[in-house]
Amino acid sequence: MPEHFNLTVEGTVAIVSLDRPDRKNPLTFESYAALRDWFRDLNYDDKTTAVVFASNGGNFSSGGDVHDIIGPLVDMDMKDLLRFTRMTGDLVKAMLQCGKPVIAAVEGICVGAGAIIAMASDIRFAAPDAKTAFLFTRVGLAGCDMGACAMLPRIIGQGRAAELLYTGRSMTAGEGEAWGFFNRVIAAKDLKEEAVNFAITVSTGPNFAHMMTKTMLNQEWSMTLDQAIEAEAQAQAICMQTQDFRRAYEAFVAREKPVFEGN
Repeated sequence: MPEHFNLTVEGTVAIVSLDRPDRKNPLTFESYAALRDWFRDLNYDDKTTAVVFASNGGNFSSGGDVHDIIGPLVDMDMKDLLRFTRMTGDLVKAMLQCGKPVIAAVEGICVGAGAIIAMASDIRFAAPDAKTAFLFTRVGLAGCDMGACAMLPRIIGQGRAAELLYTGRSMTAGEGEAWGFFNRVIAAKDLKEEAVNFAITVSTGPNFAHMMTKTMLNQEWSMTLDQAIEAEAQAQAICMQTQDFRRAYEAFVAREKPVFEGN
């Protein structure tokens, strides 16, 4: 069990949340590194088929801890600062490259690095009280943190992303849903259950193919259209060699529902 964040398992779905709900679940040097390592290891975990990144105590995350992170950063030299910023970026890379669908269930405060974690998830559900803010300019930093300037415009559009990144203002749950950041807004009392149920539903699908889908969604950002079409042809040919593809065919012929096994 991890030491610096919460982890529970329901079937093949891992449920992760940050600790210290009394402080709205800030990130620390240790929790950044622990989450990075855990998401990296998911590539080699055949028992976990999906992840829910949940809220805790009514909030998702207040971002980097003011006392444990921001205070020490003020006194670091450039070498140590770059080591830190690369580590935080590595968490996003690990989430994108973990090979599993990640569903964020956002309640209350979701700001700074917390907003980045939600952004780096594949699917985002929100409670009506969710307040998502990319606060970096509020503390004298650029909005280009942990991939925000690359990813956020692709999710909500260039103009909307620029507004949030320049001002650091909160995006409401309603705005987030209308702009495509949140897939849907769900009552707080049902949020975690709905996210877990969604993850379970996804997990009954062909999990090798889900891994391939996630991989191509991320890799095709930097491809031309011709390159993307060729990469997808290769990816699909690989999936056609799986037993799950055969199972789907045989179930269709037998007029049954396919039971996928992820291979």
